[in-house]
Amino acid sequence: MKYRRKPVEVEAFRLSADVEMIAPDWFTQAVIDEKIEIDRSLLDGHMHVYGCTIRTAAGRAKAKIGDYIVCDGANIYPCKPKIFARAYERAG
Repeated sequence: MKYRRKPVEVEAFRLSADVEMIAPDWFTQAVIDEKIEIDRSLLDGHMHVYGCTIRTAAGRAKAKIGDYIVCDGANIYPCKPKIFARAYERAG
């Protein structure tokens, strides 16, 4: 038998250095709930965001600046840009 994956609509955004200003509400809530940690480093006396760490059912997943953060309603996970472009298309 053959099966086809059902289309699923997800929310997503591209992680950037100004994540705290552009992040959607579901991401911000996950940070508050400590499901996501924003990864920062001190460089030349300033804090710089270089990614985030997401707690998933399978363990910790790392995302770098430029990766997509995807929320399918039940799960939040990172996705590399090339994979995101192949797997998702803009809805609406």
